[in-house]
Amino acid sequence: MKRRFLYATGIIGSIYTAILTILAFYATNRLMFMKVKDSDLILKREILAKRFDERWYESVRKDDFWVDSPNGYPLRAVFLRPLDTTKTVIICHGVTENKINSIKYARLFERLGFNSVVYDHRRHGDSGGKTTSFGFYEKSDLGSVVSAVRDRIGSRALLGIHGESMGAATMILYGGEHDDEVDFYIADCPFSDFTEQILHIMRTNTPLRNPMTLRIANLLLKFRDGYTTNLVSPRQVISNISKPMLFIHSLEDDFILPDMTKELFKLKKDRKLMKLFPKGAHAKSFNDNPEEYEREVQNFFREFGFTSA
Repeated sequence: MKRRFLYATGIIGSIYTAILTILAFYATNRLMFMKVKDSDLILKREILAKRFDERWYESVRKDDFWVDSPNGYPLRAVFLRPLDTTKTVIICHGVTENKINSIKYARLFERLGFNSVVYDHRRHGDSGGKTTSFGFYEKSDLGSVVSAVRDRIGSRALLGIHGESMGAATMILYGGEHDDEVDFYIADCPFSDFTEQILHIMRTNTPLRNPMTLRIANLLLKFRDGYTTNLVSPRQVISNISKPMLFIHSLEDDFILPDMTKELFKLKKDRKLMKLFPKGAHAKSFNDNPEEYEREVQNFFREFGFTSA
């Protein structure tokens, strides 16, 4: 009887482990190969919402260029130069989006006296790369973009980074290792820790609610893509950033919770401002509050001496 019990227990345990492994493999596929939005649909959406002005984009002075990623693929970038200035902002889009989604911010920064660089993250838009890593590989890609922009504007020119969602997390991960390369950061709805973010999504949007699934998924992720989710944690590096940072989030965001921005704001030691908009779903703070958003950025520039005057 005892032998039968142990045999049955072993079979059940093996089946349970197999099921968890299958679910974990599915989860890593969802992460690594998250479906990106169609570029034409993004363009049509932004034109319809009047956030992308085709006439302006066609006529504005700009340079299309490619940046070699240290991870072995090309990154597509566009340097938008409507103004005779070296003051520049690099704009990092969110997951599933592309550089077209960044144009609305480029127009904002133009009004505030800055040129902009928009680019496609790995596996998005026109850039290369086989997987999405939510900031792990993207942070070194951003480093290459920063270096390429510095070559164009000079080492003493004012340079900042604006990031939205995954782009904001990528920006913080980059800044935590290379804070001396840029002068300021604007973080719009970043996650503070990728593991916690995945668990939140699992609990609210999927049937995969067992934390053990994520543990096994991390083993597979390490084997398949070379990293684990605990290595994608802005909270671990934010204290290394000394340059000024503006934090932005919407209180209605139920995808990346605003508490994550509050946590990051608290962890950054000083030279920081935060704005929490009452209205706006995830990554919609600007879309739903464009005038207030611009005022907050302008106030941030004034507070830390980045105005055009």
